[in-house]
Amino acid sequence: MSVPALDRPWVVAAALGYLAVVLAVGAWSWRRTRSARDFYIAGQGLGVVVTGLATMSAAFSGFVFLGGPGLTYRIGLGSLMIVAPVGFTAAMLCWVLGKRLRLLAGVREIYTVPDAVRARYGSRLATGLAAVAVVVGAVGYLGAQLLALGRAFEAVFGTREALGEWSLAAATAVGLAIVLAYSIAGGMVAGAWTDLIQGVLMVVAAAAVFIGALAAGGGWGRITESIAASERFGPAFLDPLGTVPALTVFGFVFVFGVGVLGQPHMLHKLYMLRDPRQLRWLPLVLGGSQSVCLLLWLGVGLAVPALVAQGRMAPLANPDDATPAFVLGFLPEALAGLVIAALLAAIMSTADSLLNLGAAALARDLPRALRRGGEEEPVRYDELAAGRWATLVVALAAAVCALLYDDLIALLGTFAFGTFAAALTPALAVGLNWKRVPAVAASASIATGLVLNLGLELLARQGALPGLRLPFAAGALPSAVALAGSFTVLFAVTGWHIVRRLPAPRLDPDVAAVMEA
Repeated sequence: MSVPALDRPWVVAAALGYLAVVLAVGAWSWRRTRSARDFYIAGQGLGVVVTGLATMSAAFSGFVFLGGPGLTYRIGLGSLMIVAPVGFTAAMLCWVLGKRLRLLAGVREIYTVPDAVRARYGSRLATGLAAVAVVVGAVGYLGAQLLALGRAFEAVFGTREALGEWSLAAATAVGLAIVLAYSIAGGMVAGAWTDLIQGVLMVVAAAAVFIGALAAGGGWGRITESIAASERFGPAFLDPLGTVPALTVFGFVFVFGVGVLGQPHMLHKLYMLRDPRQLRWLPLVLGGSQSVCLLLWLGVGLAVPALVAQGRMAPLANPDDATPAFVLGFLPEALAGLVIAALLAAIMSTADSLLNLGAAALARDLPRALRRGGEEEPVRYDELAAGRWATLVVALAAAVCALLYDDLIALLGTFAFGTFAAALTPALAVGLNWKRVPAVAASASIATGLVLNLGLELLARQGALPGLRLPFAAGALPSAVALAGSFTVLFAVTGWHIVRRLPAPRLDPDVAAVMEA
């Protein structure tokens, strides 16, 4: 789908205006980013509203605004099981991990999730494995954002007709350059304040699109009747499981429900909160804004199939075009401009967070894990400069991943989310709440989750089921299998230590105090 730019001046103006704003924020934040602490955690000075919207913006991205409706177009309402856990994940994130992570950041120099792993377990191996998992997941997740950004730029500026097969690569390159400009300049100082702008845009646009989707489709009754009567979609599209096996849907709920506790781009925001006591209000800000944003997934995900069934929209060659096709074809131009700006905001907020995380893992966490002298050995390089160079490396790797993956945005995003979940959730969620978990259990769990998820994904892509790339005929989701395996290994190794009556892990007094708080 392509719309010539001159035919939509308000849309193009909104897109260019938004891009100008984020570049201006990057330039403003350059002078305010004076240290690694500023670059990685925004000086630890954010309030609860900014932190909540920043966390939502980092979590909800091109995955939700483009990938979600695209996946719904392919598999039906079963796709909504990915976001069904939102009703409790915001509170779980704060109650299970939020308080301890923020308190750890108050007693130690902790900027990243591998920093927290190092503080809890005192293990270079566990820290290094966590850093590797962050890099792999960040590259995959950022790849999904760049793919979404390329699709959005193609829709707004109409590059497919002019550039043909090079269109996506060119659009992705332009988007990557813009994200890099403000990410390298300001790190999380830039990211936090652009996230605030982006979060507000996303909430307003999602609500407006939902109302527009209902109106365009003729109301709930006509939308569902049109889909059910269509030969292309049919009644199965509207089933709670959609057109996929029950095991796949269970995997979605498991990975995106429990696995939220291993998402570093969300956990990282908790370090930035100025006052830990404000955590009690964070679920309200985070969960409320997430719920509103999901209206876009639901509205467009149902309206587009209904419009196709009614003959008012051509069938989509690429399901990821669902949101741009609806926005540019069925909304008033001024509103479409706002939504396109919000779409770019959704993508870029997550992209900036992932760039920051991947850069921190490469420039800070891995070198520290490899240092033989441990924490006592002085840092022999400029961490701020290294972080900026590492940002470029991660971005280029993600761009290659985006262009080679050749599938739906939501599927690449599911793989990356699953990588974080399988590798990091057990070691963090269990380890920060149970003192008996030893470092060897954490290391084994992280390695198991990472290797299983990568291995199963590679196997799945060699022989996938039609429509979804899954490894087994029963529909088992690779990341769900990997997450279950990671939990199993953590509990098995910990249990072995207890049964053998091996000494309980020794915790530093400040870490022990945080776990008891």
